[in-house]
Formats: sequence, C-alpha cells, structure tokens
Amino acid sequence: MNLMAIRVDLSTMEFKLIEKKKDTIKVEIKDADETLIYPLIHELLQDKNVVDARYTTGHPQLDKATLTVTVKEGKPQASLKKAAKSLANQFLEARQLVEKQLG
Repeated sequence: MNLMAIRVDLSTMEFKLIEKKKDTIKVEIKDADETLIYPLIHELLQDKNVVDARYTTGHPQLDKATLTVTVKEGKPQASLKKAAKSLANQFLEARQLVEKQLG
C-alpha cells in the first residue's frame, strides 16, 4: 500500500483585514493555501446570509490573494468565523473516522 502524506501548514497563512463595510469584508491572505481556501469558500456559500464569497489571486508576483465576503444581513466577519468553525469540525470528524476505521 502506498501512503501519501498531505500537509497543510496553517502557521504560514496570515489574514489581514484590508476593507470593511457594513455588509462586506475584504481580507488579504498571505501564503494562502488553496487546499483550505476553496473548502472555506464552499462552506461560506452554504450560509443563507452570504450573498457572495470570492477568492482572487491576481498575478502571483505582483498581487496578494484576497477573500471577499458579502452578506445580506448580519456581519460578514461572523459568517467567515462560522464557516471556518464548521470546516474545522468537518476535518475533525473526517480524522476521527479515518482513525476509527484504520486503527
């Protein structure tokens, strides 16, 4: 059996709030890991209050990756935190399932 290790080094990713409006936030992501970003966007879009969740990378050497979240009600940062927590729980459940089934 071949095993392949997948490692996401979250300690290198940094989030910086660069724009905040009543219904929208724009967050710059330094050293973004798309293995985590795309599931986060998917989770955001499951929220009935989220109108749009957009990840923009631009030019790899000139631009910084950004995540923009727009909501129809509530605070966009609350929706982002909720999505991150939900995603963390899903990864924890997946880990527990693998450990249980593989010993």
